[in-house]
Amino acid sequence: MAYLTTTASGQPVLILKEGTTRNRGKEAQRNNIMAARVIGEVLRTTLGPRGMDKMLIDSLGDITITNDGAAILDEIEVEHPAAKMMVEIAKTQDDMVGDGTTTAVVLSGELLKKAEELLDQNIHPTIIVSGYRKAAQKAIEAINKVSIPVNIDDRSTLKKVALTSMASKAVGTAREHLADIAIDAVKQIVETRGDRTVADIDNIQLIKKTGKSLLESQLIKGVIIDKETVHPGMPKKVENAKIALLDCPLEIEKTEISAEIRIRDPEQMKAFLDQETKMLKEMVDKIKASGANVVFCQKGIDDMAQHFLAKEGIMAARRAKQSDMEKLARATGGRIVTDLGDLTSQDLGTAGLVEERKVGEDKMIFVEKCKDPHSVAILLRAGLERMVDEAERAMTDALSVVSDVLETNKIVSGGGSVEVEISKELRSYATKVGGREQLAIEAFANAVEIIPKTLAENAGLEPIDILVDLKSAHEKPEKQHAGVNVFTGRVVNMLDNGVVEPLVVKEQAIKSAAESASMILRIDDVIAATKPKEEKGKTPPSESEGEEY
Repeated sequence: MAYLTTTASGQPVLILKEGTTRNRGKEAQRNNIMAARVIGEVLRTTLGPRGMDKMLIDSLGDITITNDGAAILDEIEVEHPAAKMMVEIAKTQDDMVGDGTTTAVVLSGELLKKAEELLDQNIHPTIIVSGYRKAAQKAIEAINKVSIPVNIDDRSTLKKVALTSMASKAVGTAREHLADIAIDAVKQIVETRGDRTVADIDNIQLIKKTGKSLLESQLIKGVIIDKETVHPGMPKKVENAKIALLDCPLEIEKTEISAEIRIRDPEQMKAFLDQETKMLKEMVDKIKASGANVVFCQKGIDDMAQHFLAKEGIMAARRAKQSDMEKLARATGGRIVTDLGDLTSQDLGTAGLVEERKVGEDKMIFVEKCKDPHSVAILLRAGLERMVDEAERAMTDALSVVSDVLETNKIVSGGGSVEVEISKELRSYATKVGGREQLAIEAFANAVEIIPKTLAENAGLEPIDILVDLKSAHEKPEKQHAGVNVFTGRVVNMLDNGVVEPLVVKEQAIKSAAESASMILRIDDVIAATKPKEEKGKTPPSESEGEEY
């Protein structure tokens, strides 16, 4: 319906377009809170090592089985605008720190639930938002207070961080093996820029292939190119490779202007074709003269050029992806050349071994044994396609958390210990603030406890008992790292248990959750335009022109 109002004389005035719907005040707030909370409830059962998985089937019938928050929200098609904001939190969390997506979404849902209780007590949304903002700030201070600095060479701690991130994934016995691969990979690509340590995991290539088992996944100190050699006569294995990286075609380019060549004599025809062959031969000679014995070309390689390359014993692959070319440059120390005339021996990259291997059904070129590669590859294997996908998600999380620790050098204990510590700090802080904001800060303190509560619930434990035990443990300063061991049901020191997470993961989860909850709470009016619908069986405009309806 269109939204109408009337003038003083009672004349109706049309303000909004026909078909626009409008929700106002409490109704709009409740709808938004409900939609966002539903998303939180969906993910809640996946939290922690004892969390369950979701099976997602898309419109094409493809199946995904996972408990990775970001993957679940990426797969499900969400319609409600407030629910879409929850999906955005998960995306932000994943892009920024690569882990903690479920924590962020579940926490945001709980913050909204507690806010709804305050709205029922007639507390204005602005006061709740202000209290939440102060509480989030205080929570981050509390996390920093209990954080522990890490030496980046402390491999055992890095391994604990990687294992914690994979605890909820279905990779089972291969967890240790994958954690070792993740640490080696990140340590290989880490670099210092000014006074910052940067570990960009985009420089780690993840290649998935079904077959063999998870334990046969391996780290390649180099790059895997998903191409095969262009000519059967080329060598399939080159040791001590000198690699030319070309971003120019090894073929004769056709002229942009259409030209007509008149040939009256068969000799001229032969000379014309010989000239083409000669030009291609010169290209290959330039490559040979530079000392290269392996060529990766981003563009095409002419059949005749392939023949000459094979004759010279040079291995070549064509139409390599730009991202792969950049990784090759980082791994081999070579330079991507856009003009063949500029190719010199200084531009070549080096690798101990370049070999074409058959992996499953496909042939791939492995560039490995690089001296000090700044880009590496991980080949993930598993007997089931769904398993390879889950291994990729587990590996991405492990790589992300290891790079987070290398970049920020701080960790916190897991198992709900940080959340109970935040809750304790916020309760003492709330009394100092006073007024109605105190209620909002206390609501935030209660909401944060959803994490240890859910961990206990998902493990089949009694959440209230666990929470009481955790709170009484945290009353003693020396027990600030006490968390719930979901396998034994006891409250133990999480540092001794090896359950640790990067500081930035927790920080980002709290920031994202508080911001999204605040944004949803501030909305008191939802004005939705109608979606254009195509009428079934309607004649296209071109055919119906001139007709009267």
